[in-house]
Amino acid sequence: MRSEELGETLLPKRLALPIFASDPLSSVAYATEEILLVLTVGGTAFLYLTPWIAAAVVVLMAVVVLSYRQVVHAYPGGGGSYEVVTQNLGDRAGLVVAASLMVDYVMTVAVSVASGVDNIISAFPGIGGFRVPMACIFVALLAAVNLRGVRESGKAFAAPTYLFIFGIMLMVITGFIKMAFGHTPVASSAQYAITPTDHNGTLTGIALVFLGLKAFASGCTALTGVEAISNGVPAFRKPKSKNAATTLAVMGSTAVVMFVGITALALVTKVHKTADTCQLVGYPGDCHTASQPTVIAQLAASIFGGDHSFLFYFIQAVTALVLILAANTAFNGFPLLASILAQHSYLPRQFHTRGDRLAFSNGIIALAVVNILLLWGYKANVSNLIHLYILGVFTSFTLSQIGMVRHWNEVLGSESDPAVRARAQRSRVINAFGACTTGLVFVIVMATKFLEGAWLAVLAAIVLFTMMRGIRKHYDAVAAELAVEDPHAEAVRPSKVRGIVLVSKVHKPTLRALGYAEAFRPDSLEAVSVAVEKDDVEELRRRWNEFDIRVPLKVLDSPYREITKPVVAYVRSVRRTSPRDAVAVFIPEYVVGHWWEHVLHNQSALWLKSRLLFTPGVMVISVPWQLSSAPRADHPARRGPGSVRRGEPSGGDGTKREAIKAPENV
Repeated sequence: MRSEELGETLLPKRLALPIFASDPLSSVAYATEEILLVLTVGGTAFLYLTPWIAAAVVVLMAVVVLSYRQVVHAYPGGGGSYEVVTQNLGDRAGLVVAASLMVDYVMTVAVSVASGVDNIISAFPGIGGFRVPMACIFVALLAAVNLRGVRESGKAFAAPTYLFIFGIMLMVITGFIKMAFGHTPVASSAQYAITPTDHNGTLTGIALVFLGLKAFASGCTALTGVEAISNGVPAFRKPKSKNAATTLAVMGSTAVVMFVGITALALVTKVHKTADTCQLVGYPGDCHTASQPTVIAQLAASIFGGDHSFLFYFIQAVTALVLILAANTAFNGFPLLASILAQHSYLPRQFHTRGDRLAFSNGIIALAVVNILLLWGYKANVSNLIHLYILGVFTSFTLSQIGMVRHWNEVLGSESDPAVRARAQRSRVINAFGACTTGLVFVIVMATKFLEGAWLAVLAAIVLFTMMRGIRKHYDAVAAELAVEDPHAEAVRPSKVRGIVLVSKVHKPTLRALGYAEAFRPDSLEAVSVAVEKDDVEELRRRWNEFDIRVPLKVLDSPYREITKPVVAYVRSVRRTSPRDAVAVFIPEYVVGHWWEHVLHNQSALWLKSRLLFTPGVMVISVPWQLSSAPRADHPARRGPGSVRRGEPSGGDGTKREAIKAPENV
């Protein structure tokens, strides 16, 4: 796609929702499950806390959505939390947010894909041994689809997302209708008692509060990905801010309805889900190897008439698909954020470059590679990965809301219009409340998850922060070094140009290099060879004289049979003798067509170039010779101006110059 076609990739709201909101929408599939996994540490004694924890998650979701609606209106240029924090709290705070979000985007892909694979295994337990390969293949497929472009990925992922919403809503409505008519569904796990792990379920006081807070922190996974819309505002159709805010509202309300419905049904049907299958009393089979069905799978089976019904498989299919596609939120958010950071010189510039399909290809590929390694290292286990999750997103939530409070303070300090001031005051209250609530959740997450694995996410964010500061420092140092202060002083011409052609034997590439060197008209020109084998040197001199090549030939002694060191030492000695002169070194090189031919040719040239490029005042010029295996090699024309025959002009200006002579058949 041409660069001017970028406008055609802008998204309508119906496509923006599945692209940017698939993560928070799909997280309802496991948010309830994560709450139950924590509370069942005391058997069934503490499941009464579930409605209160779910209510707290809903309130937090509403606050965060309202807060980010303020962000998309105030900062329509994209960048989301990073842009807000950088503008209002400074570069360092902005980098903290950027590092946290990048870690969270990585974890979004890992957790979403692993959870999707879990749902597939719930429907087909026999493929449990292929968990890791399946997860890695899904990540690779997601990357491939996203490399086709944002709009194309939106079209591919829209149907599964809407089918998931339809399926969950159908399940919730059907479940409540059955309850209304006195046919309350019962989960398959309701028959199993749970062996408590907390001394017979007698937690009280601070321990009980800590358990509730830990369950709340796990339930907050429902909020991951909410900020992705604020990062991707430039990808929306006009009016961008309005469309982004509307999409946020639709996403938030839909996620809340589905989360509340799933949680209520899980309690009514008495779903029992534990971290350790052996805690389920009476569980058939080997509890050490068997995996429990997910909460969604148990609900679908109880509501739609068993785990072999069509609607059961439909729910499992769309849930697994949308959980895997939820990673698409990160595949859009991560490259966009990486592009902005690269534009600000905090990441390599390649991350700011769009690919052939106008997607940020390098960011997509980097995210896929990191996640494949992560899923392989953690065996695609959701329970192991979930502890590294959500820490980064609440860091960005909190700091961005603080930044927005400062933004509204500045607006109120400079604005006199009563209507504008009223809106700013209302927005400031929303963001201040959001900062307090998300800050509290951040503290809870740190306290409850840090020692369970969240410290790795903190460490990764610190490493990223340090790395990005180092990259910016490098780019700033290079820019300062290359800055031109006085054009006349900087553009000093060398007194002379001394040409050196490196030769090993007299053949066509050597004659081409000599011809090109002659065409450059250096003030002096000589050929240089290295005496590794005595017989080879004698043969070179004989052929040189036989062809009457009038470029002086200098042979460097090499008692230790090295090529690179004598050449580099000689070139540097030329520079020391005449520091104001420039040295142009011409190196004949083969152009080959097969990968294995690179191993057989040009190794000496590669080492020579790598050493000579570090020598000031030395220009290294490669003179290619295309071998027959080289793609599209035009052999009759390969002689070019460098294959100089006796009597032919070689100066490039029409004058006869016979400094280089060769026989007619060369």
